Amino acid sequence: MKITTIGIDLAKEVFQIHGVDEYGKAVLRKQLRRGQMTEFFANLGPLIGLKACGSSHHWARKLGGFGHTCQAHVAPVRQALSRLTSMIWPMQEVICEAVTRPNMRFVPIKTVEQQAILSVHRARQGFVKARTSQANQIRGLLSGFGIVIPQGSNRLATHA
Repeated sequence: MKITTIGIDLAKEVFQIHGVDEYGKAVLRKQLRRGQMTEFFANLGPLIGLKACGSSHHWARKLGGFGHTCQAHVAPVRQALSRLTSMIWPMQEVICEAVTRPNMRFVPIKTVEQQAILSVHRARQGFVKARTSQANQIRGLLSGFGIVIPQGSNRLATHA
């Protein structure tokens, strides 16, 4: 019973694991808590498929440190497979199946530095969106009093 491929349905606390042998026969079905993941995967050596989500890069780096080959699936691919098989297979089995298919698209695993830079950009994008929303709300409220201010946050600041 040599496990060649594992599919992991990542979650916050309880992870669903599905493993198959070289013939595609299911040889492992297991639930692991977050704290058990490292210990369990330290002694295995198969290809691992992960769903592309917030923690997939972290787990891919962590499990990759044990010598595993980790691949995270693009969400639309995962969702399409899930729709096709939702009544038959749980998500971890869908991911395990998808990782062996040749035409699947995968998310490149990011380094910690790449994730940090993207986090800064996303935080800034959120601030810009909130600022724009607030400026539009103020402009809308003022227009109710007959004060019309042209679009643009710099124009709002000059009318203050």
